[in-house]
Amino acid sequence: MKAVRFHEYGDPGVLRYEDVELPVPGAGEVRIRVAATSFNPVDGNIRGGFMRGPIPVVLPHTPGIDVAGTIDALGEDVDGLAVGDQVIGFLPMDKPGAAAEYVLAPAGILAAAPKSVPLVDAAALPLVGLTAYQALFDHAKLTAGQRVLVNGAGGAVGRYAVQLAKNAGAHVIATAGPRSSDAVTSAGADEVIDHTTTRLTDAVTEPVDVALNLAPVDPAELAALLTLVRPGGVVVNTTVWMPAPSDEERGVRGIDLFVNSDADQLAQLVAQVDRGELRVDVGERVPLAELPALHARAAEGAVHGKAIVVPPTA
Repeated sequence: MKAVRFHEYGDPGVLRYEDVELPVPGAGEVRIRVAATSFNPVDGNIRGGFMRGPIPVVLPHTPGIDVAGTIDALGEDVDGLAVGDQVIGFLPMDKPGAAAEYVLAPAGILAAAPKSVPLVDAAALPLVGLTAYQALFDHAKLTAGQRVLVNGAGGAVGRYAVQLAKNAGAHVIATAGPRSSDAVTSAGADEVIDHTTTRLTDAVTEPVDVALNLAPVDPAELAALLTLVRPGGVVVNTTVWMPAPSDEERGVRGIDLFVNSDADQLAQLVAQVDRGELRVDVGERVPLAELPALHARAAEGAVHGKAIVVPPTA
């Protein structure tokens, strides 16, 4: 089969489009004919060797954490799944990924693919959707009527976070640049702040219950989010290289999020998609052979919106 792999850590030039042996599922695994994977910024960090501690991979490594596709082979001891099922999943980050024509996946991480969007587009959901869901509900314990600030709402996680928070009955304040402000508004934000022209501390005049930081801000900006959170509130931060600030005197907790694969939560997100409550946005679709160029564009900050990567068999 065709796959993109890197045999050494480095810049996007280490990625190779090459022939690889077809994998065979072991006990508890299924083989998926990949309809699409996606690009996530963490893919570039893993390829660059910056995540060797938390995410140790075996070289050569195939990137691609998200998968959408069709089961084509079952390993032993797999129940509840069948050849021909269309599924999506957030793959183990330290195992071979879905930037290939076929990938192995633990059966327990998979959810049925949504029926209301094309299968290839469903690859845009798992990692970023679960990140938004876990930030808001597992960590921030968001409830109806609360005020939420989503800092960096224009990105893929942010757009899901705005939709999920709004669906939960929260008042959503979002930061976004001019390029993404319309998309954030259509996602349901009650207030949109242009971070390129306005300081958050000037724009947010009433305290929020939850501040969700998705943006690679400098430490001073991250610390400033604390001042916008009411006593007893929470700051959830996804930029794990910079710890979330906290304020013990006021009881404001700072939580650093590292997303987990969760099939039940993913199934809940799929249900919202199929009910028309959650929109799956795709910025571009890129052939698998062009994944190295996509990594290069991402390193230059030239990828906007969620990029879906499609192998030749899709």
